[in-house]
Amino acid sequence: MLFPVERPPRNDRLLRALRREPVDATPVWFMRQAGRYLPEYRALRGDRDVLEAVRDPALVCELTLQPLRRMELDAAILFSDLMTPLAAIGVPVRVMPGVGPVVDEPIRSARDVDRLRPLVPEEDEPYVGEAVKLLRKELDVPLIGFAGGPFTLASYLVEGGPSRAHERARALLHAEPATWERLVETLVGISAAHLRAQVEAGAQVVQVFDSWVGVLDPEDYERAVLPSVRGLFDEVRALGVPAIHFGVGTGELLPLLRRAGGEAVGVDWTVPLDRAWERIGPDRAIQGNLDPAVCLAAWEAVERKALGVLARAGGRPGHVFNLGHGVLPETPPDTLARLVDLIHDRTSGGRA
Repeated sequence: MLFPVERPPRNDRLLRALRREPVDATPVWFMRQAGRYLPEYRALRGDRDVLEAVRDPALVCELTLQPLRRMELDAAILFSDLMTPLAAIGVPVRVMPGVGPVVDEPIRSARDVDRLRPLVPEEDEPYVGEAVKLLRKELDVPLIGFAGGPFTLASYLVEGGPSRAHERARALLHAEPATWERLVETLVGISAAHLRAQVEAGAQVVQVFDSWVGVLDPEDYERAVLPSVRGLFDEVRALGVPAIHFGVGTGELLPLLRRAGGEAVGVDWTVPLDRAWERIGPDRAIQGNLDPAVCLAAWEAVERKALGVLARAGGRPGHVFNLGHGVLPETPPDTLARLVDLIHDRTSGGRA
């Protein structure tokens, strides 16, 4: 597939790091860097539902750019939601403040899976590509597009909303393996189409958020998730952009996430970065992994823990600094700005 020739970003640290090439400083971006911790975000979005907000390309563009005006981030991530493509195909989902995605008609049987249809981005969600194109005109850093991984999307659909232990999803993959397989394969097709639309519009990196897959043990992941997510990364590889694979609580799954594909694996804060890299292997980049809660503490604690992450990275090529999950709403924006400066200052010239 041929894409329009675009000018390269002025700052390509992220792209170089994902290729494990030398960089002048470790690249930094934050999951949920566009969000509720910014007063200007709260003022602009107001009470507007996120699944309504993502249909306004101009608003998406502005919300995506807000954090880059405050700090020297090395990437932008498209303001959106994991449920965007599902809402676009008619799934009755709403994102409730303080709760998360709520699905009014959960999927609990093979017949329910039949309600899901393929995503046709140019018809179902043209606003996604329009927002990406607007952003590419404004940005001098890479733009990250994203989609949900099959287990995480399946869990929301089966549970009917957020869950701590994802019991219904875990039960379904054991009780009705054929239904589970159909469900995740359908979701892979939807996520692949959603990612393809973002890349065709100009996204230069993609991230797959299989955020909740860490609730599975390695045997169940390998049997019930790995084949489908490998298929998703095969689709992404054909798009010609680097891909990051992220999940929470995946310490025991890291070798399997590596097998799934992608140029980088994102890790949470519960596994030391150097140990995680050993499990992933030296031929992959790594992203992470400061505990987001540390950013609510005094600067001395933030600095100490961040420098600990850098020490474990050891100056090796292929490290992208990030939090181990998304920015918490209570995080002071100035703390994140100082953190970005710290990482750049301490790693410039290859120093860690």
